[in-house]
Amino acid sequence: MTQEHQGGGRGWSAARKGVWSRLRFTSLRLRLVVVFGLVALTAAVSASGIAYWLNRESVLTRTQDAVLRAFEQEMQNRAGALPEHPTQDELQRTAGQMANSSQRFTVLLVAENPEGQTVYGSSGGLNGFSLGDVPESLREAVTERQKVTSNNKYPHHLYWQRIVEDDTPYLVAGTELIGGGTTGYMLKSLEPEAKDLSSLAWSLGIATGLALIGSALLAHAAATTVLKPVQRLGTAARRLGEGKLDTRLRVSGTDELADLSRTFNKAAEALEKRVADMAARDEASRRFVADMSHELRTPLTAITAVTEVLEEELEFEGGGIDPMIQPAVRLVVSETRRLNDLVENLMEVTRFDAGTARLVLDDVDVADQITACIDARAWLDAVELDAARGIHARIDPRRLDVILANLIGNALKHGGSPVRVAVREEPGDVGDASGGSVVIQVRDHGPGIPEEVLPHVFDRFYKASASRPRSEGSGLGLSIALENAHIHGGEITAANSDEGGAVFTLRLPRDVSAAEHGEKAGEAGDEGAEGDV
Repeated sequence: MTQEHQGGGRGWSAARKGVWSRLRFTSLRLRLVVVFGLVALTAAVSASGIAYWLNRESVLTRTQDAVLRAFEQEMQNRAGALPEHPTQDELQRTAGQMANSSQRFTVLLVAENPEGQTVYGSSGGLNGFSLGDVPESLREAVTERQKVTSNNKYPHHLYWQRIVEDDTPYLVAGTELIGGGTTGYMLKSLEPEAKDLSSLAWSLGIATGLALIGSALLAHAAATTVLKPVQRLGTAARRLGEGKLDTRLRVSGTDELADLSRTFNKAAEALEKRVADMAARDEASRRFVADMSHELRTPLTAITAVTEVLEEELEFEGGGIDPMIQPAVRLVVSETRRLNDLVENLMEVTRFDAGTARLVLDDVDVADQITACIDARAWLDAVELDAARGIHARIDPRRLDVILANLIGNALKHGGSPVRVAVREEPGDVGDASGGSVVIQVRDHGPGIPEEVLPHVFDRFYKASASRPRSEGSGLGLSIALENAHIHGGEITAANSDEGGAVFTLRLPRDVSAAEHGEKAGEAGDEGAEGDV
């Protein structure tokens, strides 16, 4: 994969992240709008429903009462004036007179003529109002004679019912004259009232829609008011997480969001001050260690020269050193060497902490480099090498020697012989500019590393046992080896082998310069991609 393709892939990835971020923000806004809309819709529908129901009952009840009163009055005045056994003509004429009342309803009168035959008189209209248009239940209720009691003074009452025919509502009523005689039925269309109620329903529906739109706009405005400060707070938190500790929020208002912004600013200010204090103390500590190590080198040089002379006197037979003090002289010589190693290691650690450690790269044969390291320290008899010649890597030879010396020396000192060093190559991924990795494994045959110690083996001055605070080493060897691996872009891991013993695995890129170039190019591509979003 070319660098251009990698940059395009990173740009697409950054754009996708930006889109998802905006979608998440929009979804929160959408949820607020939906919640506001649902609340407004519920309130509007409830209010409209109640208003419609109340108006419907009011309109229908008012119209119904007026029609029933008029029909009852017409039955008393008009039908009550008929003889007990009227003729059909009399019924027809009376029905027409009753229909001409102010309510304009259709009337059907039923009675028996003098010959005992049932005759009908209809005012006509509505395709002819007949007894078949009256619900059977209503007819039965009208013709049924009720028992007269103290609570029921009349054997007959006025009954009514609402019906719907051809999508048109009607009011049907009927009653029988007290004392017998004529039975009257009335049919009144409620279509005007239904139209009025339909118009009312449309009006309430439009009002509900306007309320829903208004609530959505209000929710959008509220969401913008609430989410903009939250968005600014999220952006500020991300900048703070990226190390920009001078990030602050502009505070306006006295609401909860303003209090949150003030709290964030106070926390950021305290964090910046705390980090600055820690950085100053860390810098002072590093400077102290560096200065101390540098100042110790001059007297150590003189002491080392003296100890070398003393050591030569110890090796010279018949020397002038009293045998009684020879153990003390040997102790001074060994401790001087240990102190000298400690000072050198401290200076190396200081360079890593200060970021001044640099690589001097060269093309080396890894097998030759390992052999040279082992030979220089006279470890040939204690170390088994499994490394084919011809595995080349562009690395810093001196720092690789430091890594190998610490790993192999640690295995010989704390593990068990023989120590086996194996080298292998690992191919790189597609587009990997470093050309793969070189893996070096150092394995001993000792008891292994306790599980509770494994996470701390690369810690500085870490002691696996508190009862053994003093050792021949400085306690910095493995940490320096790890730092040297990191500066190459590599890694060191520690584990226990299934077959016994500890295994340290060093993994380094075959071409450190190419790997660093590729990483920097990738970072530049990421920044460019984010800038395009």
